[in-house]
Amino acid sequence: MSLIRKIFFFKKTVTYIHLLSLMLLVLLLCYGCGQSQQNTISLHGEWKVKLDSTNVGDSENWASTNFQGRTINLPGTLDDAGIGTPNTLKPELNNYVLSNLTRKHQYIGKAWYQKEIEIPKTWTSKEIKIALERVIWESTVYIDGTEIGKRESLVGNHEYNLTKVLTPGKHLLTICIDNSNKYPLINVAGSRYPDSVNQDMAHAYTNHTQIKWNGIIGDISLRATEPTTPLNLQIYPNTKNNSLEITFESQGNQEKEILLEIADKEGGIMHSEKVRQNNSDKKEVRLHIEKPQKMEFWDEFNPKLYEARLISKSDTLTRTFGYRKVAQDSGKLTINDKRVFLRGNLECSIFPLTGYPPMNKEGWASLLEQAKAYGLNHLRFHSWCPPKAAFEAADDAGFYLQVELPHWSLRVGEDSKTTDFLRNEAEKMLRDYGNHPSFIFMALGNELQGDISVLNKMTAELKKKDNRHLYATTAFSFQKPTGERPETEDEYFVAQWTDKGWIRGQGIFNDKPPHFNADYSANSDHIEIPLISHEIGQYAVYPDMSEISKYTGVLEPLNFIAIRNDLQKKGLLDLADDFTNASGKLAALLYKEEIERALKTPSFDGFQLLQLQDFPGQGTALVGLLNAFWESKGAISAEEFRKFNSEVVPLIRFEKAVYESGETFIASVEVANFFKEMPAQKLNWSITDASGDTLQHGSMNKVDLKLGNNLELGKIEFPITVDTANKYKVAVAVEGTAYKNSWPIWAYPTNPAITTEEVVVTSSIDQAAIALKKGLKVFLNPNPKTLQGIEGRFVPVFWSPVHFPNQPSTMGLLMDDKHPAFAKFPTGTHSNWQWWELCINSKSINIDSLNVEPIVRVIDNFVTNRSLSNVFEAKVGKGKLVVSSIDLFSNLKDRPVARQLRHSILQYMASDAFVPSKSITIGDLQKVTEKSGENEFSTKDIYD
Repeated sequence: MSLIRKIFFFKKTVTYIHLLSLMLLVLLLCYGCGQSQQNTISLHGEWKVKLDSTNVGDSENWASTNFQGRTINLPGTLDDAGIGTPNTLKPELNNYVLSNLTRKHQYIGKAWYQKEIEIPKTWTSKEIKIALERVIWESTVYIDGTEIGKRESLVGNHEYNLTKVLTPGKHLLTICIDNSNKYPLINVAGSRYPDSVNQDMAHAYTNHTQIKWNGIIGDISLRATEPTTPLNLQIYPNTKNNSLEITFESQGNQEKEILLEIADKEGGIMHSEKVRQNNSDKKEVRLHIEKPQKMEFWDEFNPKLYEARLISKSDTLTRTFGYRKVAQDSGKLTINDKRVFLRGNLECSIFPLTGYPPMNKEGWASLLEQAKAYGLNHLRFHSWCPPKAAFEAADDAGFYLQVELPHWSLRVGEDSKTTDFLRNEAEKMLRDYGNHPSFIFMALGNELQGDISVLNKMTAELKKKDNRHLYATTAFSFQKPTGERPETEDEYFVAQWTDKGWIRGQGIFNDKPPHFNADYSANSDHIEIPLISHEIGQYAVYPDMSEISKYTGVLEPLNFIAIRNDLQKKGLLDLADDFTNASGKLAALLYKEEIERALKTPSFDGFQLLQLQDFPGQGTALVGLLNAFWESKGAISAEEFRKFNSEVVPLIRFEKAVYESGETFIASVEVANFFKEMPAQKLNWSITDASGDTLQHGSMNKVDLKLGNNLELGKIEFPITVDTANKYKVAVAVEGTAYKNSWPIWAYPTNPAITTEEVVVTSSIDQAAIALKKGLKVFLNPNPKTLQGIEGRFVPVFWSPVHFPNQPSTMGLLMDDKHPAFAKFPTGTHSNWQWWELCINSKSINIDSLNVEPIVRVIDNFVTNRSLSNVFEAKVGKGKLVVSSIDLFSNLKDRPVARQLRHSILQYMASDAFVPSKSITIGDLQKVTEKSGENEFSTKDIYD
């Protein structure tokens, strides 16, 4: 053989060897992938289902043979599949329809799910478990007719060990799920109003938000592991000692040493050591390691995550964690020893397309992105615990969570089985979700009442088990003294008021004239643990009719449809969008002041809104600036909302919203800074008029913004000198940043004309009738106290006119701001602070039967939908009339707003622009004093 041929043959041989090596490597990798994949068998897909609501099913027969049932896809619910009793309710304005969104199909009871499975030979001698992620309420698992056991939980996986019954080959898997209430005393209304449609309101088990679905909504998998694989890996950061405490459960001594690794999320190994397991089964192993030098703190501004791994010859157990500490320092909430302020919102499991929460991380990441866009950094999960995907998304986003037991009861401690169930649920939450750094708070339920000693005992037990979170016995309580001061075991306190008074706007904004120099310090300074205000806001917004078409899932908006039909019947449907917009802007105005007062309070550690998005249950509680889909209603943009709800907020304190010429506007400037130390900042301020022209401006230089409340940083002084009424904007900004904020004030002249020879001004209908017969212009302003109507009110409906019917039930004002009656009275289309005194001194008149044109329309609640007004105009014979049920008559010297509105209306009436388009008779005027139809809708207040 020639040398050339030998060289060629050698190269060819080497090439073949390389190819064979590569093929072998690929086969090995594929085999490894197959082995890895074969450690888990997904059971997602088609199942058979059979209903058993009357509990007459033969469990032994049903579980051991292939039954003939309907096909259903799991994960999913019977509602998703259209299985259950079809809805028969019609869109009518009654308590049942308006209670909540309507399920298209409904089922309560046992449902049997069945699927054939096949176990591979490679699983011989392995431990086999099945996990059912998120079930309501109880599951029972059968293999080939043999009952394996029962599980009950509303907070986490139902897990079963099937090792003894699953051999290689085919088997029949049957799961019976019972979604009936197992512990009625965990729910407030079931215990207090057994016949009420409002029962079962804890959000883990309710039709008010999440529905009482039957099915499995998360992962359904068989998993095979080695019998010696460690369990329950928990990581406890010890920031005081710069260390990590790590625990896990050892299952055997076959492999005495395993590898512990700490890695960053990019895969870089930060710590590695061999760990010796215990010699006896299922004993806890405790480890102490020094914090890796490069490990960073986790918080909202730096959501840095790490992985702890226990690596054995056959398996790896991995858990994600963050290095952080939540604590209190002299009563202040801290994370990693830095002051924190929680800008929170309730999350009540409101997902109107499915009736249940998303089980994937992407769904929660999208929700949190919207929440962060509005400046929030915290969610409170009201009476429920979210799935792991929510914790994972919050970990990534740097979002703080409060989770709660599925518990809203007025009879705590009466039933020992209920207490035991709740104790088990609490321990499961710590075990399943305790590693997540986003999990900072845990409360035992919402507004709990009863034997508070039971709550204190449970809280003490939890504090000993897991120090990674702060605990509270309850998220507020109406039971005194529990709701007024912290319980002995509370590590933080959620409250509406203390023993010294209110710490939220409810009970203040309608009772005291608008003032912006107040905070809640007088009622909160004495609380010695972190303090969070409970469920602030609850300002109802009129339903958005465009939302109806969005309900394409398992729920029907019969409540919205009933309201739309009623508006159409009454000829008000064209005003629906205006009602939504005007009431939404009023709610935004109130939320702004509510949040700013909290931010001005040094002894506050946060607030929890109820809420940024609508709550579709409990009487259709449309309190959101966003709808139930987390979409804007158009009342306020995320950018505008962040101006007063973010990590840094410029604030001012000033006495009032309305000023007269000759007075001086004085404001003290401050900044709530919960971001970082910001030395040598420049604060710019300005005052502009309605045209946008700057009237005065100034700066405060070299201002050191420490972490927390920065008070009295400087003053703004501006003399008011006006001949005509004007609206001003006061603005403050941190130069070179996005942190800016603004406030409206109104300036009025001291001596506007309040009479005119061309208009007859009277408070008497009889005198008005005489003048109108003569063809004169008449301004009729009876004393509102003599009129039959709805009491004047500035704030809108609280929560829901269905759920709390015993309240003045209007939802703000609606005006055409271009109407010539307002030419001398600057106003927007909606209620603003200058209208406060006018609303309080008024009655809302029902003009359903009057052919008049409203100048100031009052938005009625969505149950009664009356056409209401407190200033309207009409022709009467040859005369022309304006009627005001706002008091624009008495004590005008001390009432600059009333004086100015009266002036503006009279100037309009004296002009050629006063040409009413509609006509009434003199007899119709008597209807102003007739009973105007109070709210006849009847139900019970939940706390009556």
